[in-house]
Formats: sequence, C-alpha cells, structure tokens
Amino acid sequence: MTTSDTTGSGRRTRCALFVDFDNVYLGLRRLDPAAAEAFANSPAHWLAALEAGSDEDGEFTRRFLVRACYLNPSAFSQFRPNFTRAGFSVVDCPSLTQQGKSSADINLVLDAVDALAGPTRYDEFVILSADADFTPLALRFRAADRRVTIITAGPAASAYRAVADTVITADELAELVRPPEPGSLVEGLDVSPAGPDRNGSTTASAGASSKAPAAAPSTPARTAVLRLVRTADRPLPGSVVAQAALKADPAAAASGWGGSGAFFGWLARTIPELATASKPAPGFVWDPRRFSEADLPLASNVDLPPLQRQVVEVTDIPNLTTEQYRFLLTALADDVRSHPFNRPETAKRVRDACQAAGQHIGRASVNTVIAGVLLAGLDLSSATSAQRVARTWADNVVGLCRGARMELRTQDVAAIRSWVGGGLLEA
Repeated sequence: MTTSDTTGSGRRTRCALFVDFDNVYLGLRRLDPAAAEAFANSPAHWLAALEAGSDEDGEFTRRFLVRACYLNPSAFSQFRPNFTRAGFSVVDCPSLTQQGKSSADINLVLDAVDALAGPTRYDEFVILSADADFTPLALRFRAADRRVTIITAGPAASAYRAVADTVITADELAELVRPPEPGSLVEGLDVSPAGPDRNGSTTASAGASSKAPAAAPSTPARTAVLRLVRTADRPLPGSVVAQAALKADPAAAASGWGGSGAFFGWLARTIPELATASKPAPGFVWDPRRFSEADLPLASNVDLPPLQRQVVEVTDIPNLTTEQYRFLLTALADDVRSHPFNRPETAKRVRDACQAAGQHIGRASVNTVIAGVLLAGLDLSSATSAQRVARTWADNVVGLCRGARMELRTQDVAAIRSWVGGGLLEA
C-alpha cells in the first residue's frame, strides 16, 4: 500500500487521530472556557478544520481513518454523544484509583501501537494531549517513518514537542475549535484583510494606510502563503514564505515576482493583508492580527546569563529582561483590576500598554505569561496584585524547568524567580 493517495486536488494522507479528552478539555477550560465548550460540543467543526494540512512538500488533505476519543464517563459522559455523532470511536476510561487516575493513557497507547502494526499504513499519527508520557509513543511513530502531529491544550515538555513534525499549541487550538465568524472565510481559510480585528482594533504594518487593503484575486501562490502564515505560531523568515510561494507557482521567480522585482514587493502587492519587515535579514512575514514587530526573533534578543538562557531554550518562555517582565506583570495586574478579564482582549490591552511605554514586548509573550498563570491556578477574573501574578508566573516557570529535568540548586531557583518575577518578589 502506498504511503498516501494522490488525487486531482492534491495529496490525501491517511491519518490516525487519538484524543485524550480529559487532558484537552481540562487544559482548555483553565485557559479559555468558551474554547473548551466548543471543543467538547462541536468536534465535527475542529475535525473538519484539521483536514487541511501542509508540509515541506506542499498542501495535503488528511483522511482520518481512525478517530478515537478516550474519556472518563463518570465526569464527561454528557459529551460522549457529540463525539459519536462526529464519527469517533469513544472509549470509556473510568477512574481506577482513589486518586481519580483513569485508564485513558494506556488504552490510547495500546490502540495506537495496534494501528501502527496493523495492515493499513497510516502516514500520520495525530495525538491530542499535552501529556509528555506519550513521548515514547511519538518516538515509536517516528522510528516507523510516520509523521507525528501533537495538539496540546497546555504547556508541553520540550522533549515531547521535539519528536513531533507539527505542534499545534493551546492558543492555536483555542482558535481552531471556535466556529468561524460570519464573513471571515475566504479561499477556505481566514484571510480577511488587516483592519478591525475581533477586539475592534486596527492592526497594519508600519507605514500602511489606515484603510484596510482589498484582498487580491486568488492564485495558488497567494493561497499557499496565506495558509502558511495564518497557521504559523510566530513571524516567519521571508525565505521560508518565498519557498512556499515557489512550490505553489514555480514560475513566480522567473517572471521577476510578477514584475515586482523582489519577493517582498510581490507580497506587498499580492497579499497586502500580511505584515512584513525586510530587515533584519532575511526579513520576516507575519499575521498582523496576532503578532507585531515586537514578536520578531531579534526584537527581544536579550543577552541573558547562561542559566536564564537555558531556561528560555528548555521552556520556550519569553526571552525578556527582568525590567520587561516587571512591566508586563504589572500591566497585567493593572488591567484585570480595571477591566473584566477576557483572554484575547486582555492580552491585546496589555500588549498595547507595553508598546505605548516603549517596551518591545509582543503579544505572543503576553499570551504565554497569561496562559502560564492561568494554568498555574490564578483566577484573573478578580482583581489581583502584581506580586501575586509574579509569584504565580515564577512558580509556573520553575515547574516547567523541573518538568524538563533541569537540575536546579537553591540559588538557581532564586535567580530564576527574581528574573521572571520582574524583581517583584524580592524582599
């Protein structure tokens, strides 16, 4: 059997999907209750959204031959019919211990190994769980030359993420499970031009007119670039985006990028709704509704001491200075005292406050801190102090370090807490 089908519309990939329901639902509920309910009540919606994918060879369509969901019926039986109607095989995994631990993990692993060894060759295995216990399973998939996609609803260990070909983060999952807003779907994905976003603000690249640019006619290169940039978890190097455009239309460079002379000129004319920066080299392209210039890799390229640099590399927390963390944490505490907490709106206001004060702190960094304190158990729906936010965030970071098996001395923990706590925890 071949590894994938090729149809007139492109590649079709055979996939096996395994959902650790309790892990995903509880993780989303701590970050975004509305997204958690959408995940549990409308699985057919996000399953359809996952059917479109892309890799180094271009776009493909997933065909989910296996759809398995593992949940604890004593806690989540009300959601079982939703997954059954969406074509899932639902495996009840009741609690087997006094601590409430269910058998979901072992059932998922046994079924996944059976699928790997079965007569049907699955090109890709998709695991919905942030549980790093599935790392050996993902390694088994890779050893058998299968693609691995991991979808998390919370922080996942770096070793777990490293074995995956694709990682969909909690923020991306929250966006994925939400039903699309009316009029937001163009060319099969959200490509509405830069302009008022869902929070009512307007975002555009530097020097752009305040009037929203009109979307250009659809072309294979335009569609490929939009799909890549809209689904990226960070601003992308211009060379990566150019490669995607050339794969979709190999003649683009030969024609002088449609007469524009250069790739960034072609982007400005063909896809004006994307933001670009030709410097620093090699230039970057991003979705202006989710990122800004402060999210560029070199924007916050802080020269940290060795310990802090290792923490950033291992945990993927924002690469910020102590002063920047102090401002971010204080701005977050001030915002939740002044406005009702709404994760997207709060993140935007805090990011705007940072930008207005000249602090180069991107929205991705703000989102990471907010997610961290929420997952650590802090209730942001009520007023709280900057010191409490800092303490919760510092506890979360130290926990991530220990989860990554970093060996921390007492003085190391103190240095990390002082740094990520913005100096707010010092006596």
